[in-house]
Amino acid sequence: MKMIIAGGGTGGHLFPGVAIAEEFLKRDKENGVLFIGTERGLEARVLKDLGFELRLITIEGVKGRGLRSIVALIKIPWSLMQSFGIIRSFSPDVVVGVGGYASGPAVMAACLMGIRTAIAEQNALPGVTNRILAKFVRRIFVSFSESLKWMPPEKTVVSGNPIRSGFFETRSDSGKAGDRFTVLVFGGSQGAHRINEAVKDALPHLEEWRDRLRFIHQTGEKDAEDVERAYRERGMDAEVFPFIRDMASAYSKADLLICRAGATSIAEITACGKTAVFIPFPFAVNDHQTGNARVLVEAGAAEMIAEKGLDGGKLAHVIRRLSADPARLKAMEEKSRSLGNPRAAAVIVDACVEMVAEA
Repeated sequence: MKMIIAGGGTGGHLFPGVAIAEEFLKRDKENGVLFIGTERGLEARVLKDLGFELRLITIEGVKGRGLRSIVALIKIPWSLMQSFGIIRSFSPDVVVGVGGYASGPAVMAACLMGIRTAIAEQNALPGVTNRILAKFVRRIFVSFSESLKWMPPEKTVVSGNPIRSGFFETRSDSGKAGDRFTVLVFGGSQGAHRINEAVKDALPHLEEWRDRLRFIHQTGEKDAEDVERAYRERGMDAEVFPFIRDMASAYSKADLLICRAGATSIAEITACGKTAVFIPFPFAVNDHQTGNARVLVEAGAAEMIAEKGLDGGKLAHVIRRLSADPARLKAMEEKSRSLGNPRAAAVIVDACVEMVAEA
């Protein structure tokens, strides 16, 4: 069998696609996978190293971009034509859209060509593109039951969000750095300037805890040097990276995560049974990150600080409070682990194989 996985842009869309690809290839060494993405997306930088082939189309976002939206609209017909050509040359049995700019035209082209299609929606509140595609595809996979009210029930499955195999192969308690309480900070694949600034502002409030804490911090390219300097000036034990490729290993070393609330991050966190302090990105479409975080907060598995109320003192207080209460932290980790779904990728691949067999 052959599968095309369309989408990407950010890790939140791309890495669930990688998890699906891993599961699909594991089933049969003769299976083939091709990704469709864009030159500007994360897929253009990481898929080659992961051993996957990528074909590019020309497409960009439309919503909320002012005059640039006109240019983006003009590119849609060309992206459809590019998708037709790629799909015709690869001849897939199934095309799965995982979100991101490339997902829309590639999945729609496959629908028009009569090829079996599916979409995977990572967020509790589905995006506009997936709500449109939902009318045309054969199968819909959602990460949260809260998404069901937005999708046609007869073809929608609550699969969970697919997670790369490495997250299940890494034990939660491995790699810890002695007795230090380790905080992993990240803002998604591109970093988050607001979180970086809040952590810098928190450091003066944590100086008395300097010998008890350790930080692993993914900053994004622009803030790496500035953040590293802030840790060094305060004498903090910290590893600072613009981008962390092996996030599974980083998770394994962490006692607490401070991060955005993208759906893929949440799926990885629950897969590893970690506790997080979520700082949702307030400008995410339809504020979906707040909805994602709320699912874990209401389950007692995480805490949340709204970005508008974020400051260094508040963040330092949360770090001190949770690090000083191992019993509560353990209970939150257990709640988090109970929400994880290690079979999400398998459920999706099973359904895709079944869908092709129905042809």
